[in-house]
Amino acid sequence: MMKTAGITSNKRLRSFLAAVRKHKLHLVMIVPVLAQFIIFKYLPLYGILLAFKDYRILQGIAESPWVGFFNFQRLFNSLDFLRVFKNTIVLALLNFIFGFPAPIILALMINEMRGKVFKRISQSLSYLPHFISWVILAGIFMELLSPSRGPINAVLKALGLKTIFFLGDPGWFRPTLVITNIWKGIGWGSIVYLAALGGINEELYDAARVDGCGRFKRIWHVTLPGMLPVVIIMLIFAAGDLVSDNFDQVFNLQNDGVINNVGDVLGTFIYRQGIGNLDYSFSTALELFRNLISLVLVVSTNKISKLVGEYGLW
Repeated sequence: MMKTAGITSNKRLRSFLAAVRKHKLHLVMIVPVLAQFIIFKYLPLYGILLAFKDYRILQGIAESPWVGFFNFQRLFNSLDFLRVFKNTIVLALLNFIFGFPAPIILALMINEMRGKVFKRISQSLSYLPHFISWVILAGIFMELLSPSRGPINAVLKALGLKTIFFLGDPGWFRPTLVITNIWKGIGWGSIVYLAALGGINEELYDAARVDGCGRFKRIWHVTLPGMLPVVIIMLIFAAGDLVSDNFDQVFNLQNDGVINNVGDVLGTFIYRQGIGNLDYSFSTALELFRNLISLVLVVSTNKISKLVGEYGLW
């Protein structure tokens, strides 16, 4: 019995080594990716210890005293935390409700375009905003939305309407964030859905035409069901972002002190505590708490998706 197991183990080892020799060039290509993940993703996990310590710079992480869950107690007893957590959830839900369907709708529109040249130009133009940083876009939007010199308010004045301080009015700040976020990411987000549309069997469309289905019925009965697996996967990913926020966008567009009650989110709060107040332990505890919620949301959404008979990540 043991001899047979040893022979089987040797065969597997020889088979593994043969596969390594056969695909050695491919494995070499993977090395930079693995190195990137190890250096920038896994090694920094050591810093999680900060959440359970009273971090002192001169003593370092290892020598700083343990405080257990004291930083989490501070977190939950903080009135600022409740405010920024609420703002984060509200903004995330708005982005989810209006932002999640937007790339799907754009992908459907591009897919239905007839002219190839116009289709490619439309795709390229929709991708472009993704490659512009929020630092640059913030400056552009501040000029466009300025109540004194912005062209949008100039049009409102010409129509006899009141000017709007989009980035300084608490009632307009969240809608402005949602709209600008959709504008920047809609084209890039549609790439996945366009790839899914490219994998739908054309014979299904031919069969639908034979059955007398018009364009909208073909979209409803063929295109959308063909996209469904990808939509479910993207929905699971989006669930993990419900407690995250686009820090670059909010930080650069935020008019500090004016719209804090609606515009101060977890990302900006962590930045102020960690960088501004040098309270690294508290900010690490806050970030760890946020990541744990994201993990729970992703696992729960994946589980619910599989329970109702749809696709999942695993």
